Amino acid sequence: MLPLLRSLLRAHGGRVLYSAARHSSATYLQSFILHNTEVVTDHLTPEIRLLLLTPRCKYWHLRPEHWPYGDPYWAIYWPGGQALGRYFLDNPDVVRCRRIMDLGSGCGAVSIAAKMGGASYVVANDIDPVAAAAFALNCQLNGMDDLPFDPENIIGDDAGLWDVIALGDMFYDEQLADSLHRWLRRCMEQHGTTVLIGDPGRGHFLGHPIQKQLQKVAEYSLPESTKQENYGLTTSAVWRYQPGCS
Repeated sequence: MLPLLRSLLRAHGGRVLYSAARHSSATYLQSFILHNTEVVTDHLTPEIRLLLLTPRCKYWHLRPEHWPYGDPYWAIYWPGGQALGRYFLDNPDVVRCRRIMDLGSGCGAVSIAAKMGGASYVVANDIDPVAAAAFALNCQLNGMDDLPFDPENIIGDDAGLWDVIALGDMFYDEQLADSLHRWLRRCMEQHGTTVLIGDPGRGHFLGHPIQKQLQKVAEYSLPESTKQENYGLTTSAVWRYQPGCS
C-alpha cells in the first residue's frame, strides 16, 4: 500500500478513470467493495462509518497495477476531506438548509457530514464510477437514503444551483489547480457561492496563487493512522475562498 499512497500524494497527471469494462454493474461493484474494505471510524469524524482500505484488506498490500478498477481514491479518507467533514459536523449552520456540492467526493464522507448537518440538498460529484458504488454503501452504512451522485466533470460548468461548493484534496496538480481557481472565482462572482477547501498543506496548494485569497476557518490535528498514511502530515485545515481579499 505504501507505493500506492506515495503515488497518490505526489503530483500526477490526473484522476485515474475506471479501467475494467467487465463487471461494471453497481451490484458487482458494491460486492467488490464490501469484500475488499472494512468499516472504519478511526478518523476526524468518528460519527461517520466508512468502508475504507486498511492494512487488514487484501489490496492494501498489492501494487496499484493489480487493482482491477484503477487507483482506489474512493477507498481512502483523505486529510482535506476529513477536515471538511469535521467542520460541517461542528458548524452545522454552514450547511443547514443549504444546497451543497461535494466536488471530488471520493468515499462521500463530506456529503454525508453535510446531510447530517442539515443541508437541504447534497450532491456528491466524482468521475470514478467505483466512487458512486462506494458512496451508496456509505450512505446506507450511516442510515441514510442514497444521496444524489453526479459522475460528470463539472469544473467550468455553471454553478448557480449551489449555495456551497466543498472540495478536499483537489490541489494535487498545477493545471487542475489553475482550472479550479478560475472556476471557483467565477462561481463566487456570478452566484455568491460559498467555497470551502480542505487541504493538509500540500505543496501544490500552499504554493498556488489562490493562497492569497483564502481565509483559514478551522484546523485539526490528524489521527495517528492518518499521519502514518500521509508521510508526516500532522494537521489539516479548512479554508474559505474570498477572491479580492488579498
